[in-house]
Amino acid sequence: MPIESESFKNAIVEAFSLAKWYAQEHVLLCLVPAFFIAGVITVFVSQNSVIKYLGARAERWIAYLVASVSGTILAVCSCTVLPLFSGIHKRGAGLGPAIAFLYSGPAINILAIILTANVLGLELGIARIIGAVSFSAVIGVIMSFIYREEEKERAEAQLSLPEPEETKPIWQTAFHFFILVAILVLANWGKPDTTEGFWFWMSSNNKGEANEWLGESWGFAKQIMPLLGAGVLVAGFLLGTPEGGNGIIPNEWIANLVGGNSLFSNFFASITGAFMYFATLTEIPILQGLLSSGMGKGPALA
Repeated sequence: MPIESESFKNAIVEAFSLAKWYAQEHVLLCLVPAFFIAGVITVFVSQNSVIKYLGARAERWIAYLVASVSGTILAVCSCTVLPLFSGIHKRGAGLGPAIAFLYSGPAINILAIILTANVLGLELGIARIIGAVSFSAVIGVIMSFIYREEEKERAEAQLSLPEPEETKPIWQTAFHFFILVAILVLANWGKPDTTEGFWFWMSSNNKGEANEWLGESWGFAKQIMPLLGAGVLVAGFLLGTPEGGNGIIPNEWIANLVGGNSLFSNFFASITGAFMYFATLTEIPILQGLLSSGMGKGPALA
């Protein structure tokens, strides 16, 4: 039986070793703050403030720029981006900007960027942002050109619709963001005796929004942590640990197929990646295992 083999037993040990290392190095100092930041974004950044820049009224370059980077603001994953893409397109966003949002949204999710830079290195984190934003704009322009006649009719119809109303000015959203992060740091402070001043204002902040913020943060954690944990275990079992432990797949196989940065390695990684589905953030521990097994940085980014 395969389960009796030494390589299988070693792969099981490596899976739990990687899970232990991941929890110690990245969960508390990286993921937990990222969950709270994503919760702040979800509660305090109005989707209307993003969507209204993607339609026919917006300048073309502004629409593509906003669409390419709004995945960070909306904190979308590869699953939630699909209904959002459908929603903004039906609401009147051009096909080009909507496609740009669909492509770049999950790749520049704030959780994914923080974890990529923390686990795989700042170099790959920056490359992920630049690659996702630039390629999403190019793909969006191509799709808009292919369906230019249909988009022309939609744009004319959209101009007759009223503009979405913004409920909060941008300065208030930004101010809320930084204040709530400060409140998170000072959460254990007692309520001051005075009834005026900055510290009293901080302690008496809108409790409804604060509770909603915590609820959204907990929602992100419940949605992502089980999938991420499973992805770490699978990555450890198949590919081993960054310390050099071997998984069930020999490192030589990885190095031969996607080692270095050759054209074949990048092409092979792109094609195989297109047929795979990874739950939110699980691609990062899997890539970490592949990199430690000999995968080049070019194929990893592809």
